[in-house]
Amino acid sequence: MSRAFVKEGDGDENTGDLPELPISEHPNYVTPRGMALLRSRLDDAARRVGALDADARLERAHIEREMRWLQARILGAITIAPERQPADRVAFGARVELVDDDGHEYRYRVVGEDEADPEHGLISWVSPLARALHGARVGDIALWKRPAGDLNVEVLAIEYG
Repeated sequence: MSRAFVKEGDGDENTGDLPELPISEHPNYVTPRGMALLRSRLDDAARRVGALDADARLERAHIEREMRWLQARILGAITIAPERQPADRVAFGARVELVDDDGHEYRYRVVGEDEADPEHGLISWVSPLARALHGARVGDIALWKRPAGDLNVEVLAIEYG
């Protein structure tokens, strides 16, 4: 193949072609901890961009894009105080203990999309499990629709705070 039609970099990286990071279509509900994490991430990004050399245009563009996304998430955030939720039902901010039909126990906290980390027990309020549990009380059984197969789970405990 001829190299005549292959564009090669001239050292002047094009930074205008970075697409914006997608913003969720769902309301941005956050816990107080989730809001603090978003602000901390924005502060960290500002420090990183401030420490860059003038030559780091592409890295600067990536961090500035991240900062725009974080600013949009913070501006659109709706902080939900867990103590204002119904203590006897699963809702946003709840810590929930569950057991399945085989006796396996699970512990999750329902949080905002940006705070979710299922490996550490934090599930997004728009996740299939959180949606299945929404409004459930202790003793209720919910159907958790998972890619690995549906699973019945019983609510053992609900707490907030």
